[in-house]
Amino acid sequence: MNALTKTDFHLDGQTNVYHGKVRDVYTVKNDLLVMVATDRISAFDVVLPEGIPYKGQMLNQIAAQFLDATADIVPNWKLATPDPMVTVGLRCEGFPVEMIVRGYLCGSAWRTYKSGVREICGVKIPDGMRENEKFPTPIVTPTTKAQQGLHDEDISKEEILKQGLATPEEYELLEKYTLALFQRGTEMAAKHGLILVDTKYEFGKRDGKIYLMDEIHTPDSSRYFYAEGYEERFAKGEPQKQLSKEFVREWLMENGFQGKPGQQVPEMTPEIVKGISERYIELFENITGNRFDKSDTTQVALRIEKNITDYLNTI
Repeated sequence: MNALTKTDFHLDGQTNVYHGKVRDVYTVKNDLLVMVATDRISAFDVVLPEGIPYKGQMLNQIAAQFLDATADIVPNWKLATPDPMVTVGLRCEGFPVEMIVRGYLCGSAWRTYKSGVREICGVKIPDGMRENEKFPTPIVTPTTKAQQGLHDEDISKEEILKQGLATPEEYELLEKYTLALFQRGTEMAAKHGLILVDTKYEFGKRDGKIYLMDEIHTPDSSRYFYAEGYEERFAKGEPQKQLSKEFVREWLMENGFQGKPGQQVPEMTPEIVKGISERYIELFENITGNRFDKSDTTQVALRIEKNITDYLNTI
């Protein structure tokens, strides 16, 4: 199994390239984005030393499916997926915030709540809530879109408006789209016996219109619970069975790594890597309801570059 951990393409009309934690994003003619979902994996804002075979393909195909399924709610950037690991779309000017929406109290929100805090991103949270408890209605808790190497920071609607990161009219639309997308994602998850717990969306503008950008409803950007057994586990105060990247974070924490200075990433043996890959395949099949078909990875970089080039030559 070959994992694609880096790309170095030179595409016709290429004007920029950005290597993110997981994606390599090529700008073509300052108008299109070619987003390659690599097999890199990150946790605690750190890129781990080993790639996970087929992870990029899974994330790209999940995102493509959900972008298509939500295009009636908000226009999105996707034009085509010329390769299992690639999406080509419209270049937009991104808002410097990520719109995080939470249906349940868990993850970082629970850790903050447990420490005694009762307000997240300007949203008040009632006393007496328990871990993994459903909110009466989903809450929107934005974060800043940090520059490379920096951590995202919680930010309130008031602060977003004060800093001019979005106009009041834009923010109202961002929040409306966020809640509508989350509702659609919740309904789609329920059909597969899942609960969409929380997720994040990124938006941008092009020709004065707001577009949904990047990935959507993938296990890297979202957390899912299995619906079966949720109530019983919650009543007993037991951990929920979940579909997300959280299992990677838990493995790292169990081995003494949380991304803090001086900490070493534990050894990622072939068995660990294979196990993570298999968990991602489980995520894919449960989230989409489709069987995962592994693409040929013998010369994955050459395949991707050819497919991108062939597509660009058609437009």
